[in-house]
Amino acid sequence: MPGMRQIELADIPALFETLRRPYHAQYYAMYSSVFGGLVTDPVLMLVPVDDHMVHRGDGVFETVKCIGGRLYNLDAHLRRLAHSASLVSQRLPQTGAELAQTVVETVRAGGRREALARIIVSRGPGSLGVNPYDCPAEQLYVVAYRLDAPFMERHPEGARVRTSRIPAKPGQFAGIKNCNYLPNVLMKKEAVDAGVDFVVGFSDRGFLTEGATENAGIVTRAGELLFPKLDDILAGTTMLRVMELAERLTAAGELTRVAFADIRREDVLRAAEMLIVGTTPNVTAVREFDGVPIGGGRPGPVWRRLSALLDEDMRANPERLTPVFGD
Repeated sequence: MPGMRQIELADIPALFETLRRPYHAQYYAMYSSVFGGLVTDPVLMLVPVDDHMVHRGDGVFETVKCIGGRLYNLDAHLRRLAHSASLVSQRLPQTGAELAQTVVETVRAGGRREALARIIVSRGPGSLGVNPYDCPAEQLYVVAYRLDAPFMERHPEGARVRTSRIPAKPGQFAGIKNCNYLPNVLMKKEAVDAGVDFVVGFSDRGFLTEGATENAGIVTRAGELLFPKLDDILAGTTMLRVMELAERLTAAGELTRVAFADIRREDVLRAAEMLIVGTTPNVTAVREFDGVPIGGGRPGPVWRRLSALLDEDMRANPERLTPVFGD
């Protein structure tokens, strides 16, 4: 049309340079099955726009922590990844052993001994529609990226938590670690906007569910460590491991029992302690819930013991550690 500027073909190398951003410093390496290899330049860490994970959230994922050059609890994460994939009728592009090796090599390529590894299995590219059968094959993406210090190292006074207004996910979807994370995104936004550290949900029956990316539980005044029943939450790998470690406190008489239970809001308010647990926050003490101090309004003894047990497990339990750098 007269007067319209002609759009020029992009100079790809020059274009890539214009795409660099300061936040790219947190991305260390990426494996992509689309191009069948590893890259360490964040500008090349790309996903096809027609991958159904991008425009439909059709994918599953896991996040694994690397501490001191060793991946923690990798097998548990890969088992849950396979379980999530089976529930949405996806096939893993690699065997379990191959996946583990891909994660190791990606983190190694990133060159950091402290890192997170995001493992994503997508439905794959094929169309901009909703039909999963448009996609010829599932794809695998693994990204090694920055690991921040655990919450309690940055905030030793403990966390402030409030009740979320976002409806809890139905149990069928809460138990799948899938890439459709809009409710989780809105929960995190809610926490930031409210000036608190975390929010947690409650089911339509009034029972505690989970946070945006974390599990939550309580220590009752009777000495019980309780987490919500798995019907309406994701079976967090850190939560399950913490519950196993907590049995040592039961044997020592520091807890009376460790169990899954229906936890109401009033149970939280009168708890001796409230805990937030997850891959990145580790075990976090809650000092305030909905504006009300929990326990003494400061980190409690069960948090202290469980935090120490988990830290030891992450750093010195050979059964749970996968070496990345050969040491």
